[in-house]
Amino acid sequence: MNRKSIYFFILCTVFVLQCSPSMQITKPQAGDTLRYPDEKHLKNVTQLTFGANNAEAYWSFDSKQLTFQSDNPAWGNGCDQIFRLPLGGDYTKEPVHISNGTGRTTCSYFMPGNKQILFASTQAAGKECPPAPDRSSGKYVWAVYNSFDIYVSDLDGKQVKQLTNTPGYDAEATVSPKGDKIVFTSVRNGDLDLYTMNIDGSNVKQVTNILGYDGGAFFSPDGTKLVFRASRPQTEDAKKEYLDLLHQDLVQPLNMEIFVCNMDGSNLHQVTHLGKANWAPFYLPDNQHIIFSSNHAGTRGYSFNLFMISEEGTGLEKITSDKTFDAFPMFSPNGKYLVFASNRFNGGGHDTNLFVAEWVK
Repeated sequence: MNRKSIYFFILCTVFVLQCSPSMQITKPQAGDTLRYPDEKHLKNVTQLTFGANNAEAYWSFDSKQLTFQSDNPAWGNGCDQIFRLPLGGDYTKEPVHISNGTGRTTCSYFMPGNKQILFASTQAAGKECPPAPDRSSGKYVWAVYNSFDIYVSDLDGKQVKQLTNTPGYDAEATVSPKGDKIVFTSVRNGDLDLYTMNIDGSNVKQVTNILGYDGGAFFSPDGTKLVFRASRPQTEDAKKEYLDLLHQDLVQPLNMEIFVCNMDGSNLHQVTHLGKANWAPFYLPDNQHIIFSSNHAGTRGYSFNLFMISEEGTGLEKITSDKTFDAFPMFSPNGKYLVFASNRFNGGGHDTNLFVAEWVK
């Protein structure tokens, strides 16, 4: 998950888009009607998907296309699958299917050269979608399926390589802007920690080693730092509950904060101290500020908006204002655009769609 990704409370994804000078994003509706009046950092908001749950959209290195996950049944999905969306076309048409339709997939990302896409899949465990977690106890939990491994496909969906093959969860992989490293979350040591590896899957190194769920990591624009979400159970009861759930391939994502560290795990520090769920972080182009999703200011658990903060934890600012869900932000490589997932203007339903906006400093 992460690039994530599994769905949060309402479950969706968002990430950044950039157009080259020759590419044209569909024009927004007259009056910029997909933007709330107080969203001063956004303009010309354009909708990219229409219906179901669409999440974790990631730019290609040349900023001409996106990869994202969707469970849209109109596209033949029984659960999340990976798609590729070229920019500048008709966004109402079905995008290119990348995953092979077997198992559940998550967290796709373009590889350097823009000719391959990596993603996590449970396909080795069978063709069927693995069952959703049991929430009959009243606990909101995510499944961290132990059959998730990381694969690479070409742009037409032909798989060319498997990057991980260890027992347990391997997912949430993203690629450094330098194009040389991958960061991902793995349970191979008995806890959900961050690891890095070379672009070909070699030279795996553990980054974090504190009890709790570390996931959804992204590199800073200069490729030297990582920003990620983490849970940190403090009491013995909380630690026991976390480990008991993990042994069932589950995590409870109700209390998470944003952390930053160097790529090797040094200089680890907590950025947010807001309480509730703070997640889906991504660096701004200035290499010093972070945009993320949080429900800390909401009166309902599922009311998420985007916020901005310095990596030292100062200058918190609210960015979006939907009453239900804004999450998964990602800046385009040139810093001009922000892509995100939102439940905005969906007629009061539960559909989560992808949107792109021009960024106003």
